[in-house]
Amino acid sequence: MEAEISIITYSGAQVAPFLEDVARLRIEVFRAYPYLYEGTMDDEHEYLRTYLNSPDAAIVIARDEDKIVGASTCIPLQAEPDHVKAPFFEKGYDINRIYYYGESVLLPDYRRKGIGVGFFEHRERKARALQRFDWVSFCGVERPSDQPSRPADYIPLNHFWKRRGFHETELVCNMSWKDVDEAQPSSKPLRFWMKELI
Repeated sequence: MEAEISIITYSGAQVAPFLEDVARLRIEVFRAYPYLYEGTMDDEHEYLRTYLNSPDAAIVIARDEDKIVGASTCIPLQAEPDHVKAPFFEKGYDINRIYYYGESVLLPDYRRKGIGVGFFEHRERKARALQRFDWVSFCGVERPSDQPSRPADYIPLNHFWKRRGFHETELVCNMSWKDVDEAQPSSKPLRFWMKELI
């Protein structure tokens, strides 16, 4: 009989024990297309410190018995770096009213089992519980359709995100990291998706 996957949200100081697992999962999962991320634990610790320092941040953990197989993060947009907030400022959004979804990382063997849907549901529940957000948002990397490293069977997640109630926006930010086939880090565009909490 297949074991049931548990999905639990942890907030505030509760996130601390899971940061190492999230870092490990990010490095493993984001190494694949479309992120092609060549991550290091030092980079991850620096990035994830933001979640430890924000009392309204949360990490959603998926477990198969004692094994952590996936994680998803969320945080008030106000706590994110300036380059993430800038596109919203430029379009006149009140960033204090936006809750930001960081990432969802899930091991390949556990995909297409409803866990990704669970990650979105748990994060939206967290945003609504805080009672001060009008929007939730996340961003996804944009790659050229003819990129050589794009797998032939790659399916973008756009339809999945639309089914979760999100729409693609004109807002774009740039982030820099080293691809697995790059000698040095380079800037990549990431497009924001948004959903109004009504």
